[in-house]
Amino acid sequence: MRTEDIYAKVAARMPHHAGSVAGLMPVPATALATEDWLREDLDTARRMYGRSPVRTLGTVRWYSASSVLVAPALESLVLAGAALDPALGAVTLDVHPDGRYAGARSARALGGSPETVGAALGDALAEVIAAAAPIAGAGEPAFWAIAADSIANRLLWAGSAAGDPAAAMELAGRIADGIGPRMPRPRYAAVGRSHAVRRASCCLIYEIPGGQKCVSCPRQTPAERDRRLRAALG
Repeated sequence: MRTEDIYAKVAARMPHHAGSVAGLMPVPATALATEDWLREDLDTARRMYGRSPVRTLGTVRWYSASSVLVAPALESLVLAGAALDPALGAVTLDVHPDGRYAGARSARALGGSPETVGAALGDALAEVIAAAAPIAGAGEPAFWAIAADSIANRLLWAGSAAGDPAAAMELAGRIADGIGPRMPRPRYAAVGRSHAVRRASCCLIYEIPGGQKCVSCPRQTPAERDRRLRAALG
């Protein structure tokens, strides 16, 4: 299937997909694996969030970047039945002037099974994590956990847009099989009639001045997390 045909199918079911952003600064995804960009990105984070430890700023930025990086392949797999290529050389990020990662697009199709898509995602993520984690002062396992949660979230959102979140959540296991044991398996929890990602990672946003823990933050008691999720999801 041609790339334009895949995007047409995605847009028909999820108008505000990751590749629908237009008019922003295009940044090749290969930048995420280069030292110059990563150090410049830490400066961007300081302008956005104020002075905080490097590990906090780098983790917050990876949480945002990983979400858009994995989106094109996962949204297309769920919504078009044919995946776009997640390779860094195929993906372009859309970045706001203030530095926010708004979306991403892939220039070519990949196809193949969910396990094949997972293997390609794993290669792309490994390249970025190997470069980004040391500069952020973080361990690679922590960044892999963030990637797992980004994958879980993007699959859940796309599955909800497709009207079949259960099928998308089932894909998470097959994607993880393709990536292998370097990444924790994505997990979900039932919250009333809805589902939420059972997170393996913390974005550390609460360490930013004025920040607070996310609704689904794993660094709170299970009872508090469940209460906040039920309030948010109804």
